[in-house]
Amino acid sequence: MWSIANTADNLRDLKRLFGERLEEVTATPAPALPKVALNTQGQEELDRNHQKMVLKGFSASTIRNYQHALQRFFQYFSNADLPTLTKAQIEGFVYQMVTRYRIGDQAQNTLINAIKCYYGHTLEKPREYYEITRPRKSHDLPNVRSPKEVMAIINQPANLKHKAMLHCLYGAGLRVGELLRLRVNDIRSDDCYIFIKDSKGKKDRHTVLSEHLLTLLRAYYRAYKPAYWLMEGQDGGQYSAKSVQAIYRKAVSETKSNAWSTPHTLRHSFATHLMERGVNIRYIQSALGHSSSKTTEVYTRVTSINNKTLRSPLDCLYDSATFGNDNNPPRT
Repeated sequence: MWSIANTADNLRDLKRLFGERLEEVTATPAPALPKVALNTQGQEELDRNHQKMVLKGFSASTIRNYQHALQRFFQYFSNADLPTLTKAQIEGFVYQMVTRYRIGDQAQNTLINAIKCYYGHTLEKPREYYEITRPRKSHDLPNVRSPKEVMAIINQPANLKHKAMLHCLYGAGLRVGELLRLRVNDIRSDDCYIFIKDSKGKKDRHTVLSEHLLTLLRAYYRAYKPAYWLMEGQDGGQYSAKSVQAIYRKAVSETKSNAWSTPHTLRHSFATHLMERGVNIRYIQSALGHSSSKTTEVYTRVTSINNKTLRSPLDCLYDSATFGNDNNPPRT
């Protein structure tokens, strides 16, 4: 199976290649999720859950995603006694969201996590009450670009700030959120590292500061003179994630790179390229901020496999075998 971007040029090429054998099938879209209107009970429970998550120190994005998911849950059970719902009733709701509205695995997991948060933290129910069946975990490979593609993408922007952003994402293996939260003082040029404050899981960490990245950041600083945030918006506040995504998409389009990649692809590429060069996995784990080396080990599955990195036993077999009076394999 192959997949390509749905563009007019690609469709024209397919028609040229396959002619009458090409069959176009349009998938039926899933029904749109209905708008949510909460009753008094649902709104009160949503507010209680919001307060609990804030007190627990959940991130703003987690709070936003969980609250959005719980709105549908509270609306569906608007006439029920929420604390006494059974596990079967809750799973019935999740089942309807999967089968009727065809929500994906990620949305399903977010919905389950939101429900677990409500019953576990807000209602303080025991864990066995809200152990809801989850979809089987997928083992997708990280999206990685070659060093040549990365070089083209991060150098494509003419704008110095945009170029510095893409270089940070790849050169330090940053998430977009980590890039946007970088302060000017987090670039520790004297000690040659970047300090990451409150990354995923509210953990601080250090990551590598490239000499080339430091040179670029110094040029950027002289030109833009950011006051507090390293990457400031036009009004001096934090840069937006949507703007970073737009910058990356533009660079990908202009370099005709893989259309499926995202800014996070640069972080995946950072880890994979380090692993391909034989860097100790513990160093990569620390730079990425992974709690477990098992998370980092996924990049061993995407390192380049060819006859330069892995020698086939077939070659070894023929090197050591003798066929008759010479080393040539027998003819059949």
